[in-house]
Amino acid sequence: MSNIILIGPMGAGKSTVGRHVATHLRLPFVDSDKEIERRTGVNIPTIFEYEGEAGFRDRESAVIEDLCRREGIVLATGGGVVMRPENRTRLAASGLVIYLRASVHTQLRRTRRDRNRPLLQTDNPRARLESLFKIRDPLYREIADLIVETDREHLRSTIRTIARRFRRLRPTPPRHCQAT
Repeated sequence: MSNIILIGPMGAGKSTVGRHVATHLRLPFVDSDKEIERRTGVNIPTIFEYEGEAGFRDRESAVIEDLCRREGIVLATGGGVVMRPENRTRLAASGLVIYLRASVHTQLRRTRRDRNRPLLQTDNPRARLESLFKIRDPLYREIADLIVETDREHLRSTIRTIARRFRRLRPTPPRHCQAT
C-alpha cells in the first residue's frame, strides 16, 4: 500500500483532505482533475464543452493510468472516476482507497457557488447529485478499503484516521544496523 487514494462525490472534501493528509505524512499530493487541467491547458468545464463527458472521461482514464504508476503519493480523484471499470481496477491495485462520503445536503452546501462543476450546471442540482449518488455509491464501496463520513467529521480527525490506517498497512522500511 504505497499510495493513498481518495474517492467520493464532489464536495466530499477529497482535495482538502488530500492536501492535509499529504502534509501530515510528508507525501506528495496530486489532484487528478488539476492534473488533467495542467496537461490540457484548459479547465474542466471547457473540456466538457468541447469534448463532452465522454472526452473528459477518456482524459481522466489516461491520467489515472499514469498516476497509478507512481508510488508514495496522496491522490484525490474526480467524483466520476469510478464509472469506468478499468479506473476502479487501477485505483484498487495501487494503494489504500478511502471513500470520503458526504450527504447530498453537504455536497450542495459545499458546491453551490462553484461554477467549475459541469455536472451541476442544471436547473436542479439536488436531483442531479441524488441521481449520481445512487449510481456511484455502490462503485465507491466496491473498491473502498475505508469509508470516512465527512458530513460532521472534523478535518483533523479525518486526517488522523487516514494516517493511522495508512501507517498500519504500509510496510516499515528495514532499519540498517551497524555492528559494534
